[in-house]
Amino acid sequence: MSESCLGAVRYELPLSDPGPLPSSLCFATGGVLRLRDIGPGEVTVDREDLVDSNYEAGVVDLRFLRTGTVDVFIPREAGTHVLTVVVR
Repeated sequence: MSESCLGAVRYELPLSDPGPLPSSLCFATGGVLRLRDIGPGEVTVDREDLVDSNYEAGVVDLRFLRTGTVDVFIPREAGTHVLTVVVR
């Protein structure tokens, strides 16, 4: 994992792109991971107490509320991709 955090920014991942997804990201508290081209209820997290999740029109926004580590589970054709997010 990179030593640098992205900060309290919005980071967008278009899931329609068949390319590889990152295995980990780092955000400051308040950062948002935006996942495009996904259905409702398809993305899950292991720490719902650290994340505010919203879905609208094929887009999931995950806002990270507190410091900690969150695993985000994203369905892909080859199986479920796990994206580990560190929140500082």
